[in-house]
Order: sequence, then C-alpha cells, then structure tokens
Amino acid sequence: MRRLLTLTVCLVAIAGWLVAAEGEIPDRPEKLVYSPVAWDIPDADSLRFTLANGTPVYALPDRQFPLVNIAVYFRGGSYLVPAGQEGLHSIAGEVWRTGGAGDLTASELDEALDFLAANLSTGIGDVTGSVSLNVLAKDLDAAMPLLMDVLTRPRFQADRFAKAKDDLMLDMKTRNDSSASIEAREWSRLIYGEGYFLNRLPTRASVEALTPEQAKAFVGSLVRAENVIVTVSGDFEREAITALLERTIGALPTLEAPLPPIPQPQHTPAPGVYVVNKPDVNQGRVSYGHLGYRLGDPDEFALMVGNDILGGGGFTARMMKTIRSDEGLAYGAYSMLGFPTSYPGTFRAAFQSKSSTCAYAAELGVDIIGELRTAEVTDEELTVSKNSFVEAFPKSFDSAAKTVSVFAVDELLGRPHGYWTSYRDKVNAVDAEAVLAAFKGKLHPEKMIFLVVGNVVEIMAGHPDHEARMTDFGEIHRLPLRDPMTLEPIVE
Repeated sequence: MRRLLTLTVCLVAIAGWLVAAEGEIPDRPEKLVYSPVAWDIPDADSLRFTLANGTPVYALPDRQFPLVNIAVYFRGGSYLVPAGQEGLHSIAGEVWRTGGAGDLTASELDEALDFLAANLSTGIGDVTGSVSLNVLAKDLDAAMPLLMDVLTRPRFQADRFAKAKDDLMLDMKTRNDSSASIEAREWSRLIYGEGYFLNRLPTRASVEALTPEQAKAFVGSLVRAENVIVTVSGDFEREAITALLERTIGALPTLEAPLPPIPQPQHTPAPGVYVVNKPDVNQGRVSYGHLGYRLGDPDEFALMVGNDILGGGGFTARMMKTIRSDEGLAYGAYSMLGFPTSYPGTFRAAFQSKSSTCAYAAELGVDIIGELRTAEVTDEELTVSKNSFVEAFPKSFDSAAKTVSVFAVDELLGRPHGYWTSYRDKVNAVDAEAVLAAFKGKLHPEKMIFLVVGNVVEIMAGHPDHEARMTDFGEIHRLPLRDPMTLEPIVE
C-alpha cells in the first residue's frame, strides 16, 4: 500500500510539472495543439543497386533486431493464367511453399525451416507475386539455399497439391453463404465485364484439371532475371549481402520473352439497378458507382480528398454522419475511390441496411454525392481530410521492410518514386474549388450502377414512411444467383 501511495504521489507531481511546463490542459480535445510532423521520406535511389544480371535491389539496414528480411517480387499473376486453368495462381502461390523444394520433400522443407526458426512465404496475386524469407541474421547463409530451392526448384508435391485443391473447393462451396461475397463477385462483373481477367474465377472443372506440372511451369516462367526486384532489410552489411545475392539471385535465368501487357477493361458498364435475390437475409447490401481512374489522373488528389469527405473518412465523412448517425439506417456507410497503377479502379459507395430502408439510405447517399458536385466542401472538412492523409503518410514507411517494399513495388508496376516525395504537397494543395471541379467532372450519377443483394421482394417494397424506391435509380435488372461450383446461373 505504501509503495502504491508513493507511486501515486510521484505521478501527480510529474503531471503537475508537465502542466506547468506546457501550460494549462485544454478543456476540450479539439483545442489541443500539436506541433507539425517533421519527417522526410527516404531517398529511394540511395537504397538501390543492381546485381550483375541487372536485377534491382533495394536494401535498408535496421539493427533493431538480429533479423534479415529478403523478398523477391515479380511481375505476373492471374491475368496470365490460361483459360481452363482458373485458380492456378492461387494453388501455385500456396503449394510453392508447402510442396517441398530441391532435394527436400514437403515435410523435410518444413523441418529445415523450423530448425532455423525461419519464415518463408509465397504468394501470387492478380498482377504481381512474391517470395519472402525472414530469418535470424546468423542463419541467413544456411537459409538462403532453401529460398533459392523454392524459387527455382519447387516440387509441388502431389499430396500437398491435392490438399490445396480440396481446400479451395471447400471455400468455393461457401460462395453464396454470405451476401457480401455475392456482392463483391457481381460488382466486379458489372464494372469490368464477364470476361475480364479479374472475373475469371475458379470452377470445379478448372480446379480439378490443375496439375503440379502446370504450377511448376507457371512459376518457372515468372522467376527470371529481368522480371524480379529484390528487397533486403534488417541486420546486414551491404558488402556481404551484395555478395550473397550475386551468388544466388544473380544466377537466375533470364526472361525468355517479355510478359504480355496487363489487359485493360473493354466493357462499357450499363447504368441501372441490378438485383440478386437472397431471401434468407433481413438486410440488403447496396453498392452504387461506376468505373474509376488510374494512378496519375490529373484530378487524383482532389478526388481522393473529396472521397474522404464523402464516405472514405469513417465517422467524419458525410455518408457516415447522415446514414448512420443521423438516420440510424446502417452500422456503416462508406465510399471507395482507388487509383491502381495497372488498370482503372472504381468509384463505389456502399452500405448494408434493413431491407425496407435500403432505397431510402441509397437516396440519402445519392443526395450527398450531388451536394459535393454542386457546392464546395467546408474549410473544416477540408482541413480534417487533408490532415488525415498527411499525418498518416509516414506509416507507409515506418519500418525498413515497408520502405524497401514500397520502392520495389513502385518499380515493378511503374509508379515513379517522385509520387511519394510530392505526395504531401499535392494533398495540401487541394482546395474546395478543386474538389468541386473534380466531382463535377469525374463523378457521373447518370452512369452509376446500383447493385442490390438481399430479399428482393422486401427491398423493392421500400418503407411506408419514406417515398424512396429502388426504381427511382433506373431500370431494374434481375441477376440470377450463380451456382457456387460452376458459376452458372441458377434457374429459379
């Protein structure tokens, strides 16, 4: 008890000293004053060097822990998967690590990595993939051959390959269990078109037909000099890591032929209201928006700030304040507007509400979009939004591993490093006039697609206290629910 009393007295004394040193504590949190964040982005060029075979490397020492992280990023992903092999990139990305490598079976590789307390992971996405190693610095020389065997001599052991296929099949069976998964699948189809690579999803037939040989050929075509970028972070010496990488990554075979370019969507989305009936839920999911824009669009930063004010900023955003806080129609109401490097993103507003109030909540959201297209945002909204981007910006570089990863992916996808050095200045340069002009020019209510997933009968009936109906937003198109294993329409 005496110790507790002594500690309390000390804390009170310290608090009193801080108040005396800093002045009176404000009576309201909004009166708190913070000094500006002073932080400079690392120089990407100073971290970059190339191996003898031309492979770029971004390396940044970090002595905080006796660990080394090595990642090999490469171009290529699901867009390269041949027709009839849908799901190959997913299965290959998993079994690449779990299926053994070189002279080691799957279990032997597991044991060898466990003995070194090393973490080795693999993955293949839509347009890029990576293989990464995390290991104690003292064991790097022992772990590096394992990384190289996975990169260049994967086994894709038959039993592990079969298990990954079974696991994917089980996941596919749940495709219609959640209205959220139905919404995501149909939204992408409506925006990008049925045949776009993002929408070529695995089916029972395509997964059953996959073989380890196909996976081996697929990853082998991607892990090549001229197609990879390496990052290193952690406890290492530049000279030693350069020599190690020259002996290993520097010996990769060259790319046989340039990879095909990433396809661009050719589909023209048709405005209207598209409904998918899922009668076993009492809430409807509603998304509305249209095809968006790529990185480097002239209005990118004005749109980014405007979207944050619209629905991207959480509880400070207009959609959340109106639809959730004022009307109590949803737990959350959001808007998303991304700027990918490889293909256009989407503008999308979304919420989930009780079936009878979906139309009313949608009407409120559309009205808010209209407000941002016809009147300037307030100074307070602009300040809050811009500060949130600027003050959160350093988080993208708050570790050595994150920093080199950002720069490597930049080079992989063609985003200039200057994007980051000018980022805060471009955010701060956005004013209310720029947001208004961007929303007028780049957000098109007349082009919007509305996707509704839920109990269609109840959603279409609307709420007796509100006049809004889904028919207010365009012609109604009925989308069939798809068989989870074949993705063919289910005839009701």
